[in-house]
Amino acid sequence: MTTQAIAIHSDEAAKLERVANILKTIAHPMRLSIVHLLEKHPRLTVTEICDTLNSEQSLTSHHLQTMRLNGVLSVQREGRCMYYSLKRIEVSRLIECIEKCPQGL
Repeated sequence: MTTQAIAIHSDEAAKLERVANILKTIAHPMRLSIVHLLEKHPRLTVTEICDTLNSEQSLTSHHLQTMRLNGVLSVQREGRCMYYSLKRIEVSRLIECIEKCPQGL
């Protein structure tokens, strides 16, 4: 195998690793609910997310942190408030594609 072929293979492996990491990150009902919510409301605080999803703040914050650390969400501080938004719109498109799958999800 040539050096160029190894580099391409390595790049492809890194890309697949990133995709797998995103899929693992969103593979939880609460996290999917957060993604759906942020599709409708592009910028929300933890309190707004908790109120809408009727969830505990500590658990919601844990999920938000996991999603942020894995590159699914971005966060912006304004004063005392932290506003979360989707960092990758592709995640929404992927979920939509899976939901529309005709194989009986």
